Amino acid sequence: MRYRLRPEARPEGGLEVVVEGERPPREITRRTLSREEIDRIPGTGGDALRSLQSLPGVARSPGMAGMLVVRGSAPADTQIFVDGTPVPLIYHFGGLASVVPTESIEKIDFYPGNFSARYGRGMGGIVEVGLRAPKEDRKLHGVAQLDFIDARLLAEGPVPYVPGLTFLAAGRRSWVDAWLGPVLEAVGANVTQAPVYYDYQFVLDYRPSRRARLRTSFFGSDDAFEILLDRPPENEPAMSGDFGMHTAFQRLQVVHESRPSESDRLRWVTALGRDKLDFAFGPFFLLVDTYSLTSRIELAHRFSRRASLNVGTDLEMDQANVTLRVPAMPPAGQPPGQPFSTRPPLETAYGQSFLRPAVYAEAELVPTARLRLVPGVRLDYVREGEQIDASPRLNARYDLAAGFPRTTVKAGVGLFHQPPAYQESTEPFGTSGLPSNRAVHYGLGMEQEVTRRIEASVEGFVKDMDRLVVRSATEASAYTNLGTGYAVGGEVMLKYKPDEHFFGWLAYTVSRAVRESPGVPERLAWYDQPHNLTLVGSLKLGRGYELGARFRLGSGRLHTPVVCDPESAGCDPKRINALLHAASGVYVELPYGERGSERLPLFHQLDLRMDKTWRFSAWKLSLYVDVQNVYASPNVEGIRYNYNYTERLEMTGLPFLPSLGLRGEM
Repeated sequence: MRYRLRPEARPEGGLEVVVEGERPPREITRRTLSREEIDRIPGTGGDALRSLQSLPGVARSPGMAGMLVVRGSAPADTQIFVDGTPVPLIYHFGGLASVVPTESIEKIDFYPGNFSARYGRGMGGIVEVGLRAPKEDRKLHGVAQLDFIDARLLAEGPVPYVPGLTFLAAGRRSWVDAWLGPVLEAVGANVTQAPVYYDYQFVLDYRPSRRARLRTSFFGSDDAFEILLDRPPENEPAMSGDFGMHTAFQRLQVVHESRPSESDRLRWVTALGRDKLDFAFGPFFLLVDTYSLTSRIELAHRFSRRASLNVGTDLEMDQANVTLRVPAMPPAGQPPGQPFSTRPPLETAYGQSFLRPAVYAEAELVPTARLRLVPGVRLDYVREGEQIDASPRLNARYDLAAGFPRTTVKAGVGLFHQPPAYQESTEPFGTSGLPSNRAVHYGLGMEQEVTRRIEASVEGFVKDMDRLVVRSATEASAYTNLGTGYAVGGEVMLKYKPDEHFFGWLAYTVSRAVRESPGVPERLAWYDQPHNLTLVGSLKLGRGYELGARFRLGSGRLHTPVVCDPESAGCDPKRINALLHAASGVYVELPYGERGSERLPLFHQLDLRMDKTWRFSAWKLSLYVDVQNVYASPNVEGIRYNYNYTERLEMTGLPFLPSLGLRGEM
């Protein structure tokens, strides 16, 4: 269709046309999920951040751990940001839901590797969650939703008597504990409290002019889980009492965006935060309380249509206070020799401050209409290690065929540093002065438009890692930077962009992740998963009905066996798998093979979702049924053993799990 604009008479003369569009990415791979997609992906309950698990480069999280495993990296290697502010976790306990509900999210950008110089302190991927602005139609709006997992409320609209000021307030609480706890107690389980989580968001958005915006946000999350053990586990005689975990974080954030001129953009975000971790297991406990200040400032200047420059600062300050009582570690290179719970306890308390400022510069160059180059460099200072990490990076895109159908090749190479974890670089349990982990990312790929709606992409990646922090082979409580490793693989994605009837994609990742350290031969990384396939599709049937499906197929996770699989080659059924610890009368396991030497069976699962929407004059009502694991696939998530380690038992994940939800919007 062609739309022609007819200029109207204006007192100042001339015609002003404002066109807003998405700027080209600085990275070679940015996967963005739209609201149309994240609300309707089966198996996620309409949860935006759980939809990340269906993208290329993301391996399946073990069991219900709720972690992101990106391109063979450990979950701690991937950073999570909410409007530019880092947060410690992305999912509530067990992966039941994300810490920011879909109703409060504007978009999700996922960078699996070769990310921009504006991001640092990580070797895996980047997830950037953008909180949406409140609606500006000067009307009050609300959302209420209830399903088997949680209940949520949202309200938004203008603030009375303050022109240009709008608000958004949202809250959610799980209520699994109201029905799951009594059910488990009725069948004889020792659980007296099921997982409970909260999250909340409050946003004030002020737009003094078209060129400026000021936003103040307060958001947070709280998770609690507790089990009361009426008797100790078979292999841990001293482990009685409570077993529980509580995690929480809050952020008070201020974001300012402005355009001082047609060629300049300024974005500033500062946040005060608090993170808490309380972990108790019998007579032992770990308490961590962290206060943080983070700030990011970026100025972008466009010199011409072919050149622009982005410069910025990135500051992170933390004060961590730790109190713990844990079993002492055995001497380096020696097996424990006794159950975990009977080892002599070690109790201590300490505090540590951390300062990690950074600066970066990144250019966006367009030498020709088909070529785009993004060179950049980032400098990070790590005070606890007294070092400066320099990270140069280069990304490039070239259109082999411009216009439609577009064919683009892309490539990137860059150096990435990740400081040691706090517990690794802080005494008495860590080693001070450790250098940062280091990785070089290589990426090469191609994008092809097939039709206006269908796009295909293929990408290969290599991550070469060294200076990895590993435990010392000679000292039990010490760490060194002698670890090395690599991850190599490829990703394929065939996507049908959302239209009024359908959206969907096929995503496949093949990869191999390897680690090596002194005294330990080359082995597969703990999170290695060679194959992951996902098929997603959702079709609107008319009259308010919509049907969607998601199928996942993936390699089983790695496992360190104690009793060998009788069906595997070389299994010796007469092997001694454990020794009796006479003082406690408990058997202590003797691992069979190296760490991660056995892979669990193949994982496969089908999820379905059906929606029905009724529209009224001023509001709408939706009913949905989201069913996970439709054909009840008995996917193995772990191995258990009997008291003397002579038999093994496979532990399966969640069976057929339906969820019914009701949602009202006005």
